[in-house]
Amino acid sequence: MDIEDFRTLCLSLPFTTEDMPFDDTVLVFRLKGKIFAAIILDKPQLVVLKCDEEKALDLRENHSGIEPAHHWNKKYWNQIHLDQVTNNNLIQELIQHAYQETNKKLPKKDRVAL
Repeated sequence: MDIEDFRTLCLSLPFTTEDMPFDDTVLVFRLKGKIFAAIILDKPQLVVLKCDEEKALDLRENHSGIEPAHHWNKKYWNQIHLDQVTNNNLIQELIQHAYQETNKKLPKKDRVAL
């Protein structure tokens, strides 16, 4: 998967927006204002996804291309090397998981019915 496919998958999820709040090298994807994913544009093989704490540990143990995200809360954020994690179904599942994790943390009135 390349970053264009990653971006397309993120934007296909309801109420997703994108912006660059930090600088011109980090493109983030938000659900109702909350970040669930990011692309590091100066390292196009690197993306960042929100993750459940236990699942994050499991993924890191079982996939060499998944590690704690640099400059993000390592407890809940993974960085994924798209050039090492070649299973597109896994990446798609992780995007959906990140979206759902973010949705769960929204106030009840703002949550998206999944």
